[in-house]
Amino acid sequence: MTNAMDTVAGRRSARGEGERIVLLDVLRGIAILGTLGTNIWIFTDPNGIIGMLTGDQRSGPVEVVLRFLANGKFLAMLTMLFGVGLEIQRASAARRGRRWPGWYLWRMALLFLDGVLHYVLVVEFDVLMGYAVTGVVVSYLVLTSERAQRRWMLVAGAVHLLLMGLMTSAVSGAGPGKGDPVTIYTDGGYLDQIQFRLQQAGLFRAEAIFTIPLGVTLFLLGARLYRAGAFAADGRGPVLRRRLMVLGLGIGFPLNLATSLSGDLFFVDRYVLPPLVALGYLGLIGWWVHRRPRQGWLAARLAAVGRMALTCYMLQNILASVLCYGWGFGLAAALVDHRPLWTPIAWLGIAVVLVVFSELWQRRFRQGPIEAAWRWAVQAPQRSR
Repeated sequence: MTNAMDTVAGRRSARGEGERIVLLDVLRGIAILGTLGTNIWIFTDPNGIIGMLTGDQRSGPVEVVLRFLANGKFLAMLTMLFGVGLEIQRASAARRGRRWPGWYLWRMALLFLDGVLHYVLVVEFDVLMGYAVTGVVVSYLVLTSERAQRRWMLVAGAVHLLLMGLMTSAVSGAGPGKGDPVTIYTDGGYLDQIQFRLQQAGLFRAEAIFTIPLGVTLFLLGARLYRAGAFAADGRGPVLRRRLMVLGLGIGFPLNLATSLSGDLFFVDRYVLPPLVALGYLGLIGWWVHRRPRQGWLAARLAAVGRMALTCYMLQNILASVLCYGWGFGLAAALVDHRPLWTPIAWLGIAVVLVVFSELWQRRFRQGPIEAAWRWAVQAPQRSR
């Protein structure tokens, strides 16, 4: 994720100039806020992530629609953007005559460490650890030819579909089990939740492992889209984005809607069709950003979040934890009867805080706080040499 979030990763246009691709910043900002659109339903469930794993807690049409629009789509978009960042880093190393992957592996080691800390100290559903492992794999795959990379995408995609098919078959007909209530999120303290995450690491880290083939596919796809000019304001950019909209919104969206309404295809609904819909979102957002020559007010605010994406990703999970968990304000339990109503309000409130914070911070500082610390850690061993 950090590679897609790094402020340096937005440098250089598709023509190799020293410009910043504004669309990438906007996409990162939307992807960050969009992932919260999925995770906020986990935070506001009194049973936390266990509630999502043991049964369908949706109770009304508003929740069904909002979950459908966000579930898996923005995570897939974020994963593709990581692939874009990786390709930008590789191209930059090539222009400077530097060995690849070289220091990029050090970046992935730091990202994995960030993921471990984020998982232990903040949330069970951290994505940084999985991105770090996938980033190491793909950093070598991008050294192969275009044809070889297409083959790797097909192989990784086929493995992913096989895994999803097996997992769907394994749970088919089992039905959502309610299970016993989990009180750790409502009654447990902060240290109790840390201990709980450590004890259940095998369960909570399973997603990061079985989605690695999907990550490889989306990393390579993001890199290919970047090389093809899909994020450029002119050239092939508009044509490619229109094709993405047709593919994602014309085909993927109705298919994903059907699986979501069925309620029996959890893995297909979250891990198979959402990446296709995410391509449509990408094309639609690209059209929106480039529909006029000057950047709009809302796009500028979202771009500010995108430039501080790592900071905002961690901060949104911290804020949601404080709001919802028992060691904080405990709103998940207190407002459980009003969950479909207050959950979108909680998302909107956190989103506004992130937008305002990003805007104010960047008036004084060039990078976000986590991004600045990350940059220092990345460069520290290089300076010592």
